[in-house]
Amino acid sequence: SSHYTVSLADGRASMDHDFELLWRPVPSSAPRGMVFAETVSGEPHYLLMVMPPDDGTATSRMPREMIFVVDTSGSMHGVSIAQAKEALQRALDGLQPGDRFNVIEFNSYPTPLFAQSMPASGSNMAMAQAFVNRLEANGGTEMQPALDLAMGLPPRDELRQIVFITDGSVGNERELLLRIGERLGASRL
Repeated sequence: SSHYTVSLADGRASMDHDFELLWRPVPSSAPRGMVFAETVSGEPHYLLMVMPPDDGTATSRMPREMIFVVDTSGSMHGVSIAQAKEALQRALDGLQPGDRFNVIEFNSYPTPLFAQSMPASGSNMAMAQAFVNRLEANGGTEMQPALDLAMGLPPRDELRQIVFITDGSVGNERELLLRIGERLGASRL
């Protein structure tokens, strides 16, 4: 039930030229999924495509809880901390009414902006913007306490998304991944 158009770059039918494939799925009010499989040189290859509803009907947006965990250790000095701060500012700008959020900076130890996630309201957003503007790179890189703090915040009804921003290499990656697996629950990281 998909519509597609194939046109060659120069309009001729010869296949020794580049071509452009324009593909538009038929609009639907339900989400759709497709799986394509191909074997090349004895190796299987798969493509999974999931498409949200796109028939123009309004869909309600699920409120979410965003917890931003940002590395402010010494290795973030210079361009890295500037990029992290810009990413945080953009992410905060993307919050909607009904969302909740928190920002946790970490270096040798974690420092949360709020004791728990707060509504994305004017005064809370102003506090967050000021908090992000003051971030500076210094200290060590202790990731686990920051992740534990983010995953240990009191549960909420909203979908919890934890965004982890760092440039650092992880020396105890296996330990961290096991810890995350034990504590993440229904949150997304």
